[in-house]
Amino acid sequence: MNSADFPLLETERLLLREIVLPDAAALFAVHGDGESMRWFGSDPLPDEAAAVKLIELFAGWRNLANPGTRWGLQIKGEDQLVGTCGLFAWQRNWRRCTVGYELHPRVRGNGYMREALGAVLQWGWEHMELNRVEAQIHPDNADSLRSAEALGFKREGLLRQAGYWAGKHHDLVQYGLLREDWLG
Repeated sequence: MNSADFPLLETERLLLREIVLPDAAALFAVHGDGESMRWFGSDPLPDEAAAVKLIELFAGWRNLANPGTRWGLQIKGEDQLVGTCGLFAWQRNWRRCTVGYELHPRVRGNGYMREALGAVLQWGWEHMELNRVEAQIHPDNADSLRSAEALGFKREGLLRQAGYWAGKHHDLVQYGLLREDWLG
């Protein structure tokens, strides 16, 4: 998939678009911030050059055997990205993938991520023919747990020490959302 084929999505307040090299500073503002990355599952990026590599990684997902798509979230009327969300680790035969997301602290608590994920999930059901979307969320990340549940994700269990970042192992709560739950 090239840039011309990237699926642009639009919600009431957001544009979900391709993440491109000029977004490196905005991406670094989120992924370089220790507080923002506390629940993300990786250590903060050390510099903008690492953000450029992350943009290239996200773009490369579309060419993998089990592809993924990562959208940049932009508030309508603003120029900079305020976060990202996407579907990745797509297992076509099983019609399953994983969702991931993060937001800049200045825009949290406004319902932007739920709005964005609603559009992304709808796109996944329609274009990827998914039956299941999974999310793994840190048990202390109350905002993310609430967002997932508000979207209809069901808690399925605890993955003990499934993640490793910030120099230690972390438990993750396993969530799943089925197509029939979304469309039902």
